[in-house]
Amino acid sequence: MTEEPTTEGWPQDVGSVASRLEAILLVVDEPHSLVSLAAAVSAPVPAVRKAVAALVADYDGESGGPRRGFELREVGGGWRLYVREDYDRLISEFLGTQQPSRLSQAALETLAVIAYKQPVTRGQVASIRAVNVDSVVRTLVGRGLITEVGHDGETGAILYGTTEALLGHLGINSLDELPHISPLLDDGSAGFDEVTR
Repeated sequence: MTEEPTTEGWPQDVGSVASRLEAILLVVDEPHSLVSLAAAVSAPVPAVRKAVAALVADYDGESGGPRRGFELREVGGGWRLYVREDYDRLISEFLGTQQPSRLSQAALETLAVIAYKQPVTRGQVASIRAVNVDSVVRTLVGRGLITEVGHDGETGAILYGTTEALLGHLGINSLDELPHISPLLDDGSAGFDEVTR
């Protein structure tokens, strides 16, 4: 079978495209769409789609080889290599104290409000949390978890929403996959005395 070179001279067979994809996927720190990957490896999207499928099957052990300790997963509208869940504890133990700094409780609460209520202004988040959230919002923007998505039509205040990076960190494809919040909320009956007759 003759390999069809592109203008850059790269072969377009599945194996060659898959090899180039692996090289790119090893260095990316966020999921990339098929179109983005196709541009990166100088191959048409259909060839990249076939190569991705071949890599997924290979890493899952479907092509006769071993099941790898990592997987190629579609998350947040793009593809990225992830450690398999089976090895989460092993990785946690290995990293030990080298784990990156975690978000504070205030940041997690603010992020949850934005994720569930977006688009939302800082003032709206502050009224829900009953505290000033300016520094927390700056931290979340700085970490790339939220971004400006527009302005409120009435007040002109900046509206915030979550980013694709957050989806990647959560391991979900869309905000629709967030758990429904109503089962987690108190029904309000606690603290009321039972009505006596």
